[in-house]
Amino acid sequence: MKIRIKSESGILPSYESAEAAGMDIRAYLKEDITLAPGERALVPTGLYIEVPSGYEAQIRARSGLAIRNGIGLVNGIGTIDADYRGEIKVALINWGDEPFTIHDGDRIAQMVIASYEKAELIQAEELSETERGEGGFGHTGV
Repeated sequence: MKIRIKSESGILPSYESAEAAGMDIRAYLKEDITLAPGERALVPTGLYIEVPSGYEAQIRARSGLAIRNGIGLVNGIGTIDADYRGEIKVALINWGDEPFTIHDGDRIAQMVIASYEKAELIQAEELSETERGEGGFGHTGV
């Protein structure tokens, strides 16, 4: 699949291993951003993407940053829709105990291209029965 992308830095997102599902994306900063514990920031990437219809670009946390530094995404996973043409910005949060500084060019998140289906919702008075039923939130145990 070929996807049109514009990069203000000239650096494109990249797969860091042969079987990687996500491409690392980098911060595009004029000056460093330091996140205090609990602080959030919208970090620019300098990237603009033309996602094909029927697909989305998912922005996900990088596991290394999450486990080593407590850096994650405020919204869990971000979605770049096929009709969005603005700059990709990453909503980061510092869940850790120490301040964390983001520098220009740092790999801050990963991007996965995924297809999706549009659902047609049908109003119903009742739903079919299943063995699980309404069980949820740990009903199967640890």
